[in-house]
Amino acid sequence: MAHGQDNDSGVGRRDFFKATAGAAAGAVVLSAQDAARAQEAAQKAALERIASNSWPIRPLFKQRAMPPRPAGAPAGAASQSREQAAQAAQAEIEANPNAAKALSVARAATAARANLPNAAEMKKKYGELTMLDFPQFTKDTFPGVTRMDLFSGFFGDVTNDAMFFPAGANGRPGGFDPMSPAGRKWLDELANTCVKTGTYVQHISNNAPSGLADYGSPEADARRRAGVDLAKRWLEGCRVLGVKSMRMNSPQALGPSIRPNAVPRGPGDGYPRNIDLIPLLEAAIESHREMADFGGKMGIKVTIENHWGLAADPMNIRTIIDEVNHPYCEASPDFGNWEHEYNLVNGLKALAPYAHTNVHAKFWDRWGDRNNVQRSVRIMLASGYRGTFALEYEQGPHDGVEGAKYLYREVLAALTTPIPVVGE
Repeated sequence: MAHGQDNDSGVGRRDFFKATAGAAAGAVVLSAQDAARAQEAAQKAALERIASNSWPIRPLFKQRAMPPRPAGAPAGAASQSREQAAQAAQAEIEANPNAAKALSVARAATAARANLPNAAEMKKKYGELTMLDFPQFTKDTFPGVTRMDLFSGFFGDVTNDAMFFPAGANGRPGGFDPMSPAGRKWLDELANTCVKTGTYVQHISNNAPSGLADYGSPEADARRRAGVDLAKRWLEGCRVLGVKSMRMNSPQALGPSIRPNAVPRGPGDGYPRNIDLIPLLEAAIESHREMADFGGKMGIKVTIENHWGLAADPMNIRTIIDEVNHPYCEASPDFGNWEHEYNLVNGLKALAPYAHTNVHAKFWDRWGDRNNVQRSVRIMLASGYRGTFALEYEQGPHDGVEGAKYLYREVLAALTTPIPVVGE
């Protein structure tokens, strides 16, 4: 009876079990294929959030020749004075008990770097580059990466003075002029190279504008305006590259490298008060408001990096951005540019909500083993950050090329690990 019912149904019991087992196996195969496709898509999405960075490989770039010392200039007088000042400062540090830990880390880092190649040896190993070579270098060195973060100091053909500003009063070569006819032609060439290689300029780390927080005299205000005008020149010239954002601060752009401290007894009430910080902030706010207005017209964000001066303190960066209050002014945090190790986590957390386009995923051996790159990437992700992570290897036990490859692996691992863990 049961056998007859099996026949009447058109599918015997044995056949039924065979069919269902086959369907289950097919589902498993399909799920594995879907998982592989999902993993491939996730890897591709992660790679689109990584940018190469020209700074780690700075020894490979061709440099402009330094002019000879002017006739009659005292040979070595200035350098001797600087050396004496450095020796005195080092002696003071050695005598400070609070420096013991940092000195220990620094000595270990120096020992780990003892056998790294110098610039000539790196060029022999990897070859000499210009910025026009960097897009292909990116494709060859970081598989799947197409975005780039370019340092302003490597722009231009070093053999063609027509695309650079004249030398300054100190005799040093002038910087790249993005609006000169020769400079514009070079930028067009770089843009075409990017198209040919399928690469994109995500960000420019620009050290060119200076004096952005200068104040207090007609001369100082003229320097500030000149810095803003140079920033605008870069924004307008580099628009051909399709840049998403441009950092506008160097170590000296936002006041002295060591920001001013509060005076013990403030005016009026005798309580501690920082009377020197406010005018610097006011000048920086005005500069960034004007640059953001100009950049916004071209779709290029103006960013502030934690990069010494006022920008050494993440709260100063937040203050400037809040006061400017412009969609084209934001932060571009750097994982390592801090004055103390607690900011590796807490300073980055403070800036993360103010960043949207580009950050420097940095390793720097000045922090020993506390510079945890994967942790820093996850801090940014936890804040909702959707921009790119540029591979800026500052200094450590690897040369710049191998160091950037190390960062590539660390950032990619953090981007593709499903469970972000934030904290120490």
